[in-house]
Amino acid sequence: MTQFQPYLFFGGNAREAFTRYQEVFGGELDLVTNLDMPAEERMEGADDDAVMHANLAVGDTALMGSDDPTSDPFPPPQSMRVHVGLPSMEEASKAFDALAEGGEVQMPFGPVSWSPGFGMLVDRFGTPWMISADVSVEGG
Repeated sequence: MTQFQPYLFFGGNAREAFTRYQEVFGGELDLVTNLDMPAEERMEGADDDAVMHANLAVGDTALMGSDDPTSDPFPPPQSMRVHVGLPSMEEASKAFDALAEGGEVQMPFGPVSWSPGFGMLVDRFGTPWMISADVSVEGG
């Protein structure tokens, strides 16, 4: 089975971002730092505690990412969003509100023709999100 999984890059705050994402979505978080890498695979010029790979496994999906010590200043992501569909209005609204803290709401969470709850935002780490409730409008 083919799976597409977002891989996010951060400018030195991947640990903070993924810790927050685990707080919001739960799951198991695995972080590998530059110091954890074999000596021959360490990224030259990166701090020892820079995240070389983060994997947040939630159910049968994963969100992955790392710090990118090669970009200074670190540019925000463009032309993409991470979409998360949650099974209830309560879960979707709670996740939207949590990710919106310190970020920028671009479309408030509310009903749309395809979902009883949908919203768009950029979180405080610069990650653009679309959050939706994956329940029927009638059953929502």
